[in-house]
Amino acid sequence: MDSLEYSEQMRDSLVNFLSRLIKTPSLSGHEENVVVLIRDEMEKLGFDEVFVDNFGNVIGRIGSGKTRIAIDGHVDTVDIGDEKQWQRDPFSGEFDDEWVYGRGAADQKAGVACAVYAGRVIKDLDLIDDFTLYVVGSALEENCDGLCWQYIIKEGGIRPDYVLITEPTNLALARGQRGRLEFKINVKGVSAHASAPERGVNAIYDMAKIALEIEKLNEKLPRDEFLGKGSIAITQISSRSPSLNAVPDFCSAHVDRRLTNGEDKETVLQQMNNLLHELPVDAHIEICTFSDPTHTGLVYPAEKYFPSWVMPEDHVLLRAAKECFECLFNEEAEIGKWVFSTNGVATCGLFSIPTVGFGPGEERFAHAPNERVRIDHLVKATAFYSVFPQILVKSLKSKRGD
Repeated sequence: MDSLEYSEQMRDSLVNFLSRLIKTPSLSGHEENVVVLIRDEMEKLGFDEVFVDNFGNVIGRIGSGKTRIAIDGHVDTVDIGDEKQWQRDPFSGEFDDEWVYGRGAADQKAGVACAVYAGRVIKDLDLIDDFTLYVVGSALEENCDGLCWQYIIKEGGIRPDYVLITEPTNLALARGQRGRLEFKINVKGVSAHASAPERGVNAIYDMAKIALEIEKLNEKLPRDEFLGKGSIAITQISSRSPSLNAVPDFCSAHVDRRLTNGEDKETVLQQMNNLLHELPVDAHIEICTFSDPTHTGLVYPAEKYFPSWVMPEDHVLLRAAKECFECLFNEEAEIGKWVFSTNGVATCGLFSIPTVGFGPGEERFAHAPNERVRIDHLVKATAFYSVFPQILVKSLKSKRGD
């Protein structure tokens, strides 16, 4: 029996497990209950090793071969928003013959469920090869993408050679995404009584000068043929003054800078410092940091810098993913990119680990009311994840001439 047939036989088990995951709320930073659920399921399905690290990621291992492969899926979700916009209880985990419904169905508990059950397929069909497979249910992705993997690699002693991300792709292959840098522009002014504003320096007015230049800069940012255009937007402004009858002596703007291929933190900071230098303002840049605790209580601070990343189409990882898709489904795989961000900002963006994406679900349902995922996607993704490690190892051996 092949992996697709076997995954089809597990359709009901997949649906029921995903339903249980959805019924277990897991807002970012509060994933403890769903982590226990996943840990217990991995143990029941016969993973060789299962543990929860200090960050709160649940990790299951299969095999102990030379090539280290990780299949990653984040277990946290965003909140439900306005519940009145939902046609079903967002945490009911309801399903019918075609769909499973609820918060996290597409983004991305479906990917997690499929990766966990792929472990069973690998075990039952003896698809073990010269690899060590880590199935990672990662925490805190929605609040700080990639921080979980910074911890796993820097502190946990696990550095995979290749990573497969299970975020929704509508069963296409994803080979990259834009990045992001979040920073503040802080402007100093001089306070004065509002009845004589000319005696002071209004920090809001100086920020307005900067804002106009940022709006112009957005139109000039470079465009990459694959990832698209970089962008910049001021998303929040706040000010400080001794009273509402005083000229503000401080103003701060939060800036969201999306990075296309070829842009990084250093080029953005140089660009912004040049912009500020040309204006008659007293301003400086402050990179934002993330320091919220994980569900274990761990605080693991990091800059809010999420590099862009792109995998070449001829890379052995992408070729293996294409071969896996075509062998299973007898059709050519679509290749694209993610519009949103993923943990690839760490695995590939920060650590240069070859990374590719393939996931059940459609991006349009992510973070939306009435979120859902097709049950057929669950079956196909499970089959893909179960065969992919073996095909990748064979591709690597072929490349080396083994």
